[in-house]
Amino acid sequence: MTWRTAFTSLLTILFGLTVLPAHAENAAAQRKAREQFQHDLVSVLALRADPKPLLGAALLARAGDIDHGGPLDFHHLITRAAAAQDAGPAANWVRLSDCDAQADNCPNTKALDALVKQAPDNAAVWLLRMGQAAQNGDAKATEAALQKAANASQYDDYTGRSLQALAIAVMQLPPPPATLSGEGSQRAQVADLQMTLVYGIGDAQPLPGFHLAAAQCLPKVVKEQPQRRATCLKLAHVLVWGSSPLARSLGLHLRSTLSEDAAVRARADAAMRDLTWQVRHFGQLEAQARTHPELAQRMLMLARQGGTQMSLMQATLHMAGIPLEAPDEVSPQPAAAASSPAAETP
Repeated sequence: MTWRTAFTSLLTILFGLTVLPAHAENAAAQRKAREQFQHDLVSVLALRADPKPLLGAALLARAGDIDHGGPLDFHHLITRAAAAQDAGPAANWVRLSDCDAQADNCPNTKALDALVKQAPDNAAVWLLRMGQAAQNGDAKATEAALQKAANASQYDDYTGRSLQALAIAVMQLPPPPATLSGEGSQRAQVADLQMTLVYGIGDAQPLPGFHLAAAQCLPKVVKEQPQRRATCLKLAHVLVWGSSPLARSLGLHLRSTLSEDAAVRARADAAMRDLTWQVRHFGQLEAQARTHPELAQRMLMLARQGGTQMSLMQATLHMAGIPLEAPDEVSPQPAAAASSPAAETP
């Protein structure tokens, strides 16, 4: 099982546009200022002993590849966050990516073992175990992990916790003038920088291999193994109420393809159409917030309140006056990778 452990650096996130040669010197100065600002945020947050600020510091350090091998690097900060008093599973979830994919030691086995103890009723943890077992060629353990996931009471990949930690973290220091682009009002430039640090980094979470779960529940597999249908539909129920659009998408897909009740299949297709609508419009709002400081501040405020990725997305749409139900003419086909488990890289 491969993992999305090679995260885009902050500079790539912040400077995705081609810089014209005439502005290269100014762009380089701004880049350096933003690197220093991110480093300063990490330095301030690292002074804390609480798990949430340490989680925010670790996420910022990971994105910027800060202080490699030193006390302010991702490894040291996420280790401290996971070991902090009252630390929950969110820190260990992020700690899964504290590994080396090239050395084939991902996910971090200590973090995964800790999650099994901290969150034994979380389907996301057992989907990770399933991927680990499949990678080791252990069919019996793969099946056992699938059963555990199906019998769990929830799915949570803790993306909402990471977004909350980052939304709190970016408020610790005001961005220096040198970090701003000079395009638009100062408030809009600050909003753009803060949105990038929160949503550009917070969405880069370790994820289970949803494609593997989908493969275990293919109609042809279920046809050959009738008991598998009940297991996969139980898993679908957990995922439909899961924390992320991606999990909900897979749950709805399983219902649509495996349920023997035509009405259930129709409701799943309608829910998938609504989910696609929600993901598309949330992405549009996120893009608009980069130049609209009022919208950005409201989105950052919602992130600071916590919740899951799904609840945050829906709260944002409600705040913007966008209905959660798609118009009848909207296609049910997923319009974004975030709502398509088939597009997910494990």
